[in-house]
Amino acid sequence: MTDYKPIDLKKVKTYPIKKRKNKVGIRDFARVSRKGEGFSKFISSLPDILAARDLLDVVDAVVHAREQGRPVVMAMGAHVIKCGLSPVIINLIRKGAVTAVAMNGAGSIHDYEIALIGGSSEDVQEEIRTGRFGMADETGRDIMEALSLGVPKGWGYGESLGRYLLSKKPPHYQHSILAAAARKKIPATVHAALGSDIIHMHPVMDGALMGEASFVDFRILCSVAADLGPGGVWMNIGSAVILPEVFLKALTVARNLGHPVSDFVTVNLDMIQHYRPRENVVRRPTRKGGRGYALTGHHEIMIPLLARAILEKLK
Repeated sequence: MTDYKPIDLKKVKTYPIKKRKNKVGIRDFARVSRKGEGFSKFISSLPDILAARDLLDVVDAVVHAREQGRPVVMAMGAHVIKCGLSPVIINLIRKGAVTAVAMNGAGSIHDYEIALIGGSSEDVQEEIRTGRFGMADETGRDIMEALSLGVPKGWGYGESLGRYLLSKKPPHYQHSILAAAARKKIPATVHAALGSDIIHMHPVMDGALMGEASFVDFRILCSVAADLGPGGVWMNIGSAVILPEVFLKALTVARNLGHPVSDFVTVNLDMIQHYRPRENVVRRPTRKGGRGYALTGHHEIMIPLLARAILEKLK
């Protein structure tokens, strides 16, 4: 038999519940949204708790940044485009809510193919068996042509391809994020990891040219990062590795060169919270000034929701 006996609770000290500090109160509760109410009423009806509070904080940060003339950067993985969200992002660019965009190499490919043929994202499982995966001719040929025209003029990957689309006007170029950025004359950078994209297998692929174009874009992004503080916003959407790593290096360059980049807001929005975005976007950059947010959810729901909320509040 154990030597321990049930403890006597009769002498436990209690105190009145009114003296307790609570994390949740009815003042924070959701308000029932009524049929026929507009979007602004719906957003204001959300509970001021946890992720809903974070969403509203991010909206306020973006609106405040733009009202103060501070940058709002949207760095996105290719899946954002594959979810059909280009029109939403293009509208944010046109309205001035987003002042710079960054994407990986795959993002530029989907962006271009959608502009060219109105579709993208082949059946990898089917084509990998035949050796035809990634071998569409126009994609690699045209992107390399765009870089060959733009790089000698000092343009990076994103600007070269965006201007190329504006000049060629393929059938669906109005759906191109890079073209929209070029038309608005805002920074649009593409950060290629050589060997990771289908166009790197193309017969006309020129590694030196692509490397130079992407390196120009990295240095442009360093300038963008240097302008973030105070009050700017950096959003990483759907990139688990490339763009969080590029952002951390760009921020380091900016601070190394004496730019006091602090007191800004970072956001990671993804379906799953990964290590690098959590550390390289949300936590490390804002540890000594600023605020980092992690919003979790499907892009095809969260990005339109966030975009509409921003535009509702932006004057």
